Amino acid sequence: EKIIHHVISGKNCFVMMPTGGGKSLCYQIPALNLNGTAIVISPLIALMQDQVNALKQVGVNAAAINSSMSFTQITEVIDLVRSGEIKLLYVAPERLVMEEFLNLLSNIKISLFAIDEAHCVSQWGHDFRPVYTQLTILAEKFPNVPRIALTATADEPTRKDILTKLNLQNDEIFTAGFDRPNINYSITLRQNNKKQLLDFINNNHKKDSGIVYCLSRKKVEETAQWLKEEGFNAFAYHAGMNPEIRKSNQDTFLNEDNVIMVATIAFGMGIDKPDVRFVAHLNTPKSIESYYQETGRAGRDGLPANAWMCYGLADVTMQRNFIEESMADENQKRIERQKLSYLLGLCEATSCRRQILLKYFGDNCQPCNNCDTCLTKPEVFDATIAAQKAISCVYRTEQRFGVAYLIDVLLGVENDRIQNFRHDQLSVYNIGKEFSRPEWQSIFRQLVAMDFLRVDVAGHGGIKITGSGRDFLREKTLIQMRKYSGKTKEKGVSRTKMSKISLELEGDEENELFAKLKAKRLEIAKEQKVPPYLVFHDKTLFEMIKVKPKSLEDMKQISGVGEAKIKSYGECFLEILA
Repeated sequence: EKIIHHVISGKNCFVMMPTGGGKSLCYQIPALNLNGTAIVISPLIALMQDQVNALKQVGVNAAAINSSMSFTQITEVIDLVRSGEIKLLYVAPERLVMEEFLNLLSNIKISLFAIDEAHCVSQWGHDFRPVYTQLTILAEKFPNVPRIALTATADEPTRKDILTKLNLQNDEIFTAGFDRPNINYSITLRQNNKKQLLDFINNNHKKDSGIVYCLSRKKVEETAQWLKEEGFNAFAYHAGMNPEIRKSNQDTFLNEDNVIMVATIAFGMGIDKPDVRFVAHLNTPKSIESYYQETGRAGRDGLPANAWMCYGLADVTMQRNFIEESMADENQKRIERQKLSYLLGLCEATSCRRQILLKYFGDNCQPCNNCDTCLTKPEVFDATIAAQKAISCVYRTEQRFGVAYLIDVLLGVENDRIQNFRHDQLSVYNIGKEFSRPEWQSIFRQLVAMDFLRVDVAGHGGIKITGSGRDFLREKTLIQMRKYSGKTKEKGVSRTKMSKISLELEGDEENELFAKLKAKRLEIAKEQKVPPYLVFHDKTLFEMIKVKPKSLEDMKQISGVGEAKIKSYGECFLEILA
C-alpha cells in the first residue's frame, strides 16, 4: 500500500519483494489510477504475455510489443497507445531504447515507467543484460515521469549498482523481506541422482506439477525420457529444441495439471503457474540469486511446496568451467566465482538453510523448522581449532588473499609466491596438515556462510574477517561444522521430512466438487486460450468449496474473485456450487 501511494504521488522508488510477493501490483494499481499509459520494461516475451493475459482477465486494457508479433499487430497496438486506450504497455529494454520507440513515447501521455527484473542492470546481478544499463535514458528524457524499479533477487552490491545505474540514489527504497515460509528447502549430496529424484517425487509429489532443472540439454532430454518411462507426465525444455515443440511443451505445462517440466534455466522466468508444488535441481545453480529465483517458482499460491537439490563436486567443476570459458572480463569472472562459493557455503551448511539464504539478501529469520538441516541434523565435527587456524591465516596474511592461496599457506606448499611474500616464515604456515585441500575449501566456505569471513567482492576477491569473525577469535567460542561429505561415502540417502501437500478436502463430496470446478475452469480456459490459473487459482476454488457462496455478493468475499471475474464467470460457478 505504501509503495502504491508513493508511486501515485509521482515519486520514484526501488522495490525488493520475494517472488510471488505482489511486485506487479505496485505498478499496475498506480497505472490504473494515473492518467496516460504505463510503460513496463520486461526482459522476456513469456513474462510479458502472461502479465497481459492476466490483466485482460480482470478487465484491464493491456498490451505488449515484442519480436514475436507481426508488423500489422505491432501497428495496431501503437494506434491503440496513441489513442490512449492502453493502460499498460509491456516492452523489452531493446525496443525501449530504439529511437523510433522513444519518439512514440515523446508524443503520448506516460503515467509511469516500471523496470521489472531490475537486477539485470547490474554486473553484480545473476542475469546481467547490458542493454538494461541504457535505461538511464528514462531519467534524462522523462524527468517528470515516476520510475519504479523492481526485483526479487539483489544482494548489497547489486542494489547499490541498480540505484546508481537507474539514477535512483536519492529515492525511496522499499524492502518487503525475502522469506517464502511455505517452501521447504532440502539439499542433499549426490549418490545416485536418478534414484534420489525418484524417491523424492514418489514420497511427496506423485500427482503434482513440478520443475526439474538440469545443467545440460542432453541431461534434460535423458531425464524427461526416463521420467516418462517411470510413468510421469514429463516434458523437456531447452533452448536447442525445435521452437514449436518447446512452445507446445510449455503450453502443456501451463494449461494442464500433474505435469513435470525438465528444463535448463532457459525455462521459468516468465512462468507464473501458481500450483507448481516442487522445484528440483539435479545440479547446483550458479549462485544463490539463481537458486532463490528458480526455487521461487514453487508454491506461488502460498500453499506448501518443496525445493530439493542434489549436488556434487562434478557440478562445481562444470560451473567453474562455464565461468573460466566465458567471454566475460576478468572482473566479471571473479564476481561469478565468489557467487558460486556462497552457494556452496549454503550447500554445506549445518545451520538453518533459510537463515543463510535470507542473510545473503540482508534479511533474517529464526530457525525455520521447514528445511532439512532443521528437521534432520547433519553429521558435524568440532571445528573450533580449524576455524581459528583459518581465520588466523587470513589475519596473518593481511586479509589480501583468496581461499586457494590461504590453503597453500596452511598446507605448507612451497612455491615462489609464498616465498616472495615471506609467508613461509609465518606461524600459520604448514599448520593445517590434518585436513586435505577439499576439506579446507569446505571449512572456508562454511566460515563465509557463518559470516565469520567474507569475500571482498568490490576489491580483488581477498578474504576479509568480519566483526563476528573477530569476536570468535577473541572469545574462542566452540563451533561445529558439517563434515566434508567427500571424505567418507554416505550410507544411503536419508528421507527428508517433506511438507506433505494436501488441499485437505474432506470426503468424496468435496473432492467431487473440486473436480467439477476444475473441469469448468479448464473449459473456460480453452475457450479463451489462456492457462486455467488465469481464470481462478486452485486456492480460490478450494475457498469456494469451504465457504459455499450462495450469491454473487457472497462470491466477492473470496480471495481471487474480483468484479470482472464475477461478471464473466460468477453465475456458472455458483450453479456448480449449488
